[in-house]
Amino acid sequence: MIDVSPKFNTLRYAKAKGVIYADSDTIKKVKSREVPKGDVLEIARSSGISAAKRTSDWLVFCHPIPLDWVEVQPEVFEDRIEVIAEVKAIWKTGVEMEALTAVSAALLNMYDMLKPLNDILSIGEIKLIEKSGGKSEFTDKLTKPITAAVLVISDSTFAGKREDRSGKIIKEFLTTQPIETEFYEILPDDKDKISSRLIELVDNEKIELILTTGGTGMGPNDVTPEATLHVIEKEIPGIAEAMRKHGRDRTPYAMLAREICGIRKQSVIINLPGSSKGAKESLEALFPGLLHGFLMMWGGKH
Repeated sequence: MIDVSPKFNTLRYAKAKGVIYADSDTIKKVKSREVPKGDVLEIARSSGISAAKRTSDWLVFCHPIPLDWVEVQPEVFEDRIEVIAEVKAIWKTGVEMEALTAVSAALLNMYDMLKPLNDILSIGEIKLIEKSGGKSEFTDKLTKPITAAVLVISDSTFAGKREDRSGKIIKEFLTTQPIETEFYEILPDDKDKISSRLIELVDNEKIELILTTGGTGMGPNDVTPEATLHVIEKEIPGIAEAMRKHGRDRTPYAMLAREICGIRKQSVIINLPGSSKGAKESLEALFPGLLHGFLMMWGGKH
């Protein structure tokens, strides 16, 4: 199976369609509920819904998904019955296979019920006709790359006693985004020095995104949030909430973080955790949604 643990939940939707062909006499019996095995349309609907909920039992690489809604609707025509299945879930992976499985199960049940009446039945045209959800739904196209700076806040790393890992992971992650990292620096846990450098990067260097890592915990030297509050003009609490929620789903220690995120002029400043794992997980929670904020600051709309 594919590891989807780094992903965040979004509303997923899929719609699939399929057809079973039969002669006119068989279709008439379906309409009049005269098929010996029972009500074909209701059985098809019920079996499709049940199958959607058990998709991962049959498809080896499908993840079990807590489905929020499944609907299966057969529609009768003179020479065929079409089945439409729709599925919704707020989850990390798509529900295309659940919709296709629902259609397939509904058609197979109809085939089983109708085969004593018609020996030329055929099933076909099973296909996905619509889907939505996932990161691709929230990916904005930027007219230019965002300039960025990565600041590692750590007394021990600044003194050369410990090698930086978090900052390098952040830099590597940013290469997958429309972002150009222009500054990568290591600073001590000093509130005044952190604040001063943040101001210089925004006011003088015109850096649009500043990511700090470290100094956000409950230790006596952790002052990055205080330094950031001193600099920003507007706070963006939703960014910090998203990081903590994403982190809290993975470790209880995430609730101890004190990250601050905000805007100074046309720049976004975000405190990330000091651990390399926490920094990466926070970035996974923020992108690609964070990019939309820059479009808004540049004069765009929601």
